[in-house]
Amino acid sequence: MAKSLPPLSWLRSFEAAARNLSFTTAAEEIGLTQSAVSQQVKSLESRLGVQLFIRHARGLALTDAGRRLLPEVDAPLQALSRAMVGMDTRPSRNLLTIASSISVAHWKIAPRLTEFRERFPQLEVRILSAIWPDDFHSTRADVEIRFGSAQQAGPEAEAILPNDLIALKAPTLKGDVADLPLIETVGTSSGWQAWSRQIEPVPDPSIYTDTYGMALHLAAHGNGVVLANKWLAQYALENALVTRAHSASIPSQEGYHLSVSSDKWQAEAFREWLLK
Repeated sequence: MAKSLPPLSWLRSFEAAARNLSFTTAAEEIGLTQSAVSQQVKSLESRLGVQLFIRHARGLALTDAGRRLLPEVDAPLQALSRAMVGMDTRPSRNLLTIASSISVAHWKIAPRLTEFRERFPQLEVRILSAIWPDDFHSTRADVEIRFGSAQQAGPEAEAILPNDLIALKAPTLKGDVADLPLIETVGTSSGWQAWSRQIEPVPDPSIYTDTYGMALHLAAHGNGVVLANKWLAQYALENALVTRAHSASIPSQEGYHLSVSSDKWQAEAFREWLLK
């Protein structure tokens, strides 16, 4: 049986880091945090069983294996980018295109989309999952909901509040935060280490994932306690899918940001509905 391919996100992080010889610059380019890029590269190295970078205090250097891999990864990524050009040709007169992460689509848009469509039954709605900055650029979306820092989102983007992190667990899960399994969202600046410094000491997490949406899903199914974005978790809280595991919250350096097409009334209508 052929060996399974590593996730495309790992390859994208490697390519950007190899081209820039910097995890920080790569993170700024593809819209992730430095720690997320570093973690994805480490995961790729572990999968391949080779070291791809020599990590110096002032930057990176490619190993022989990294130099061999770079052109093999760069070529298909470029081919994928070219293949996407011009593919979206559908008329957009009554079509509202929304680009967001799967987390936002799952926890914020899907549960209440019927309300919006009942108000605007003439509209067709298309939801596209987007993670990388290039994904947003290529979708030509009327509404964009991005995750990251304010700098990554850009000056035109509107921060969606509340943006703090709260500890959540399934209502059936008994025990205090420090006594339960902890779920960590990898690639964010604030997590359980920040909670230990600011609120109370807790053990290291035992479950890791790369999105708040998946972390929230794991918590709702009783797997442990998650630190989740408060705005993203509103529906889950209101419908008792999760409950507060602690009354405290901590600030987050990243959050969700909203951009809408200024010349399309449907986009502005969606913005008002989403924020309410």
